[in-house]
Amino acid sequence: MEIRQLRALAAIAEARTFTAAAARVHVTQAAISMQIKQLEEEVGLPLFVRTPRRCVLTEAGERLLEHAQRILREHDGALAEMAELSGATHGRLRVGSASAMFSSDPLPQILHELHGEHPHAEVSVVSGTSESLVKQIVAGDLDIAFVSLPVEARGVQTELLLRDELIAIASPEHPNARQRVVSAYALAGERLNLGERGGNTRRLIDEFFEQAGLKPRVAMELARTNSIKKMVERGMGVGIVPYQSAVEEIADGRLVRWWIEGAQINSELGFAYLSGGYQPPVMQTFVRLSRAHFKEITRELEARQQRHRTAATTKETKSATKAKGAKAAKTKKRVRGR
Repeated sequence: MEIRQLRALAAIAEARTFTAAAARVHVTQAAISMQIKQLEEEVGLPLFVRTPRRCVLTEAGERLLEHAQRILREHDGALAEMAELSGATHGRLRVGSASAMFSSDPLPQILHELHGEHPHAEVSVVSGTSESLVKQIVAGDLDIAFVSLPVEARGVQTELLLRDELIAIASPEHPNARQRVVSAYALAGERLNLGERGGNTRRLIDEFFEQAGLKPRVAMELARTNSIKKMVERGMGVGIVPYQSAVEEIADGRLVRWWIEGAQINSELGFAYLSGGYQPPVMQTFVRLSRAHFKEITRELEARQQRHRTAATTKETKSATKAKGAKAAKTKKRVRGR
């Protein structure tokens, strides 16, 4: 039983086809087929059921996969430790991100600082849904990922980095653009652009409406927050997104923000990585830098939210006072007329 055979087993289990798995481990389809054949001959049992469109693990394949994943983690950890002991500075870090906001900022700055401390490290970044990234961590294809929390996966450890309130966003041309708060009932009646089902943010939104006893009008289900914002900017419905993701568009006047009345729905972003696994120096540095950046982001976010809430309250108070004064003046004029 060889390491390359176990990697082939894990790759096929994840990709579900020999062709895709071969590309993942950088071998030909014929080579990966031969590796699995040799592995099946050695264990004396079939590991996959082949169908025209995909490969499915047999019971023997599932059990061997569990052992293979542990062996591969230990193998990779041993190599990393040996490299550290020998004074190697190259290292390897495979990062996943389910947050488009994080991928655009502050990830580039974090990677820039990481390069300064580990100039020869091989760093790769992939994007995907939180669910798919967690699967890649479990399979040993990623070292760490930024995902929405909570995560329910055996052997995966998480750490909260950012808690962000969900808000409703609308076009400045919306008839109710000047309002500051929207009720659950009014929101459910809008044409809503939401994220795809399966993510934690969408789950929070669905639970919010369910608890309110409302069925929202979902016009579009989009994979990316940026797509939701673009649709809303063009007047094609209302969106519900994390506050931090829409700060720039709100400040520029491209979108307006509504606080959701009677609810404070928080989305959570954090690290996910294998629990109990070896963390090479480059990963330890990456975690330290990320924590520092998110601490600053949280401080700025809380301050900005407080300023906006204070401004909204002040404006509403002034409007109420003005309306009260106008009503009093009208009443006084009516009394004089008598």
